[in-house]
Amino acid sequence: MVPFLRILGIETSCDETAAAVVERDAEGHSKILSDVVLSQLDEHSAYGGVVPEIAARAHVEALDELIEEALARANVSLDEVDAIAATSGPGLIGGLLVGLMTGKAIARAAGKPLYAVNHLEGHALTARLTDGLSFPYLMLLVSGGHTQLILLRGVGQYERWGTTIDDALGEAFDKTAKLLGLPYPGGPAVERMARDGNADRFAFPRPLVGEARLDFSFSGLKTAVRQAAQDIAPLSDQDVADICASFQKAISRTLKDRIGRGLQRFKTEFPAATGPSTGEKPALVVAGGVAANLELRATLQALCDKNGFRFIAPPLSLCTDNAVMIAWAGLERMATGAAPDPLDVQPRSRWPLDSKAETLVGFGKRGAKA
Repeated sequence: MVPFLRILGIETSCDETAAAVVERDAEGHSKILSDVVLSQLDEHSAYGGVVPEIAARAHVEALDELIEEALARANVSLDEVDAIAATSGPGLIGGLLVGLMTGKAIARAAGKPLYAVNHLEGHALTARLTDGLSFPYLMLLVSGGHTQLILLRGVGQYERWGTTIDDALGEAFDKTAKLLGLPYPGGPAVERMARDGNADRFAFPRPLVGEARLDFSFSGLKTAVRQAAQDIAPLSDQDVADICASFQKAISRTLKDRIGRGLQRFKTEFPAATGPSTGEKPALVVAGGVAANLELRATLQALCDKNGFRFIAPPLSLCTDNAVMIAWAGLERMATGAAPDPLDVQPRSRWPLDSKAETLVGFGKRGAKA
């Protein structure tokens, strides 16, 4: 039987500095003892996006204090922690260096094992923390850097079924917002404007809809938005609202087609997990910052209801970057008996969950982009 475990998690992959303490008991039940997140939104908003050097400097200034606060809120000392988990990639290399080096220093000084965690794995496993989900299940990861449909067979066993061939969905939201003069971050701004817009005014394209492959594409949609805005410039507030609503509708319909095909494939490949005798429906999990979009959640919920799937969306605080998911991923690895990482482990700005999948959006010295 797996023993009771407690771990300190550290997350610094982009523009949130975070630390958390999480427990896992012998039956696999979790308890979040503390969850501290410091956003850098104010530091980056003037630039319309994340500036890597500013992000890294902010992590350096805040991380030690946040770790102390996480331990204090959890009412535990470092001696009462069994291991350290720190994000090791993918992400901005400067931020990753700050968090991983801090994790190494704590592990070395306190004599604790270190687990270098894939940030995407943290997102992938969060639903097991919040909902006690069993394998296998599907995950739609939608963030500023990734749009992927992934099959999870077990801890460390991931298959990428679909990925973007150009822009990530979060990137498409941010660039559309910037084009329309909306503030950063773009996703929430577009969603707010869309509430007062006419979603039928513009017939934006729905890339790859109808194709058997499960990949995504948002570059053409982004171009269509730019063309529509240029054609009717100067834009009124209602024009902006209508474009946002039509943009969101195109994305919703695209995801409905792409993910719907993924659910059907899951049913075909895992009939034992989807039959009436299982006593539990198969699950689709949505993770990443874009998972906070309520219209997209509603679309996916309706799709799952229609196909006999559970739709699981973690709390909004666990959709965006946080250290709870990093701590939990470390606990999941510990529970499988996986060995800790050596203290010379290096951060990786690129680190696909499925290392065997063919890269579709670039490969270089740093490895596959996604």
